[in-house]
Amino acid sequence: MTATQPDGGVITPVGSLADRESLTAQVWCPIERALERVGTRSAMILLREVFYGERRFDDLARRTGLSDAVAAKRLKQLVANGLLAQQPYRDPGARTRYEYVLTDRGRELFALLVALADWGLRLDGDQDGIEFLHSGCGSRLNVTVHCEAGHEVTAGQAQARLVSDG
Repeated sequence: MTATQPDGGVITPVGSLADRESLTAQVWCPIERALERVGTRSAMILLREVFYGERRFDDLARRTGLSDAVAAKRLKQLVANGLLAQQPYRDPGARTRYEYVLTDRGRELFALLVALADWGLRLDGDQDGIEFLHSGCGSRLNVTVHCEAGHEVTAGQAQARLVSDG
């Protein structure tokens, strides 16, 4: 592994963030806030299935291999955190039930899902797995980081600051 900074970090804290000893991560870290909303394996695999088009509880629990209790708890959390919404449906002769659909906030996780899948595929030397393709041209999707000016940014070229320092 090649370090890109003297201390081995790839993101340089600047401004008030440079003195992280005086701060608690719960206050300044959007990664922690995001993980509080999504952060379990079971939540991510439920979201994966909703991205694939599954909507109904029984199908989600079956496809993920989660127990009904765990699936119900995670789905409730994902709804409470605004990543999924419940929509009523009713099969003929049955009571009204609810299916799960992505909200706009949930759809924002698309790039993260693609990045995790791509990274996971490469973990074991491109063993069998899925890859995501552009339906328009058939090319494989990839996720890159760009600044607002359009420059591609790689590890070692990033800084982090508190929004209040901006």
